[in-house]
Amino acid sequence: MVIGLLTIASIPTVTGVSFAVTEQRKSNQRKEDARRMVKFNIEAVCEGDTDDDRDVNGRIAVVRNDKVYLDHRDPSQRTIPAFTSLAFYIEYPELEETKHLKRGLGLPTYVSANPPLLNWIYADKDTYELKYGNRTQSVAHVVGPWDWTEDERMITLEEREAFIAVEEEEGQWALYFDRDGDELARTLEEKGLLDNPFVPVRLTRRIVEE
Repeated sequence: MVIGLLTIASIPTVTGVSFAVTEQRKSNQRKEDARRMVKFNIEAVCEGDTDDDRDVNGRIAVVRNDKVYLDHRDPSQRTIPAFTSLAFYIEYPELEETKHLKRGLGLPTYVSANPPLLNWIYADKDTYELKYGNRTQSVAHVVGPWDWTEDERMITLEEREAFIAVEEEEGQWALYFDRDGDELARTLEEKGLLDNPFVPVRLTRRIVEE
């Protein structure tokens, strides 16, 4: 009988502890979500010493014509008008038929300021070009998981820093995801760009103060 009473008496304590743990987890998740949603520009880092490396290093990601490019930080120096990408991390809203893929964090970016419009950055599943679009346009492609490195500075896709800038036209550097790890050999051959300059880049988060 004593044991029974002790068991009954302990139920509120166990329930209270369980509730506290659950609330702490929720609190931690909210803090994590808030950190992930801090907005940032995307800047290219090239560690090589060629003229192309120096040209691309420090450029910033911009969006235009459904693709992601690297261009000058100062919009007045851009030969083609483009909107500076302003991105953050948030769970990608999978469709019912794609939930099993569990692709995790997506990378939305503002693509216009007036009106404010958000799209998802993704890698085209066939060409590996970095593009942007709504969920309908992006869901069939490589939408994630996007993340950051341990120091929270560099951007990763599918847990890798595997990005390459390709000069598709003079001065126009488009971003690609080197998904196959072959420096885009297949993609560039299929697109007729094997002779075009290309450089591996790392993409860093430059936090935008609000």
